[in-house]
Amino acid sequence: MKKTDWPIRWDLLLRYRLIETIALWEGRLTTNHICHSFGIGRQQASKDINTYLRELAPGNLVYDRHLKGYVPSANYKPVVTRGHVSEYQDLLARQQSLSSTFETLEVGLPDNTVVYGPNRVVAPETMRAVVGATRHGRQLRASYSSLSRPEVVEDILEPHTLVCTGNNWHLRAWCDSNREFRDFALSRFHTAPTALRQKAKHKSQKDDDWNRNVTMMISPDNRLTAAQQKIIALDYGMENGRLIVDARAALAPYVLSQLGINLDTHHQDPMIQQLELTNPDQLGFGSKRERALKAVAGLS
Repeated sequence: MKKTDWPIRWDLLLRYRLIETIALWEGRLTTNHICHSFGIGRQQASKDINTYLRELAPGNLVYDRHLKGYVPSANYKPVVTRGHVSEYQDLLARQQSLSSTFETLEVGLPDNTVVYGPNRVVAPETMRAVVGATRHGRQLRASYSSLSRPEVVEDILEPHTLVCTGNNWHLRAWCDSNREFRDFALSRFHTAPTALRQKAKHKSQKDDDWNRNVTMMISPDNRLTAAQQKIIALDYGMENGRLIVDARAALAPYVLSQLGINLDTHHQDPMIQQLELTNPDQLGFGSKRERALKAVAGLS
């Protein structure tokens, strides 16, 4: 598809993404996948596949008469997905979530289960206020507490981005009292914040750590045996025993936390630690190191 043809209509984009995800990770796509997932007729589903092949990705899929479905061609390249297994995992997770609500739902995916841990509780009123202020570039009056400062304090925030770190949502915002950008867990707002009329003055372009990218070098824990390190390297698709991960400096501590890496300490058992950061001094946290650790730990 030509660049000028974007953006694709949202509902159609979702169907195209399903086409790529199913074809790549299950190896066989039929119109039933689309019909069952989106509640559309076979004729429309067939049209979607043909339009995808004609306008977005000519030659990406070929029809296999024996399998009675479309399979990835030898030259397959994802166009509306990234080709990551997490996209298929997300699809399975959505199936589980919907099936638990609508018992008769049939989407044609294999039996599966996704392990969910408890999520932080965020009040709908809080999310609505935060979304409104972020979307329209407004200041936000909020009452907030943290483990390092348990007393409730009211402050004026200027939010620029909502961030999900797995089981938690936080807000990246300018803090008026501290005169700097910080992270605020939505679960720790007391009462619904109030979006103000005043426009935010501190935009994301002024957030140095948000705009600064860092490169993290991740390797298997060197306390493991060579055979164990090889297994860990295979898990993450490492090259020469090293995984390169790029991230915004403001988000790097959360990425490391998801990998089980602490900026300052190692777990005493390398079988649990498994991974280590080999270039901590190159991340440039400097005096903000302690604050980054507290943010990830939920202290700030």
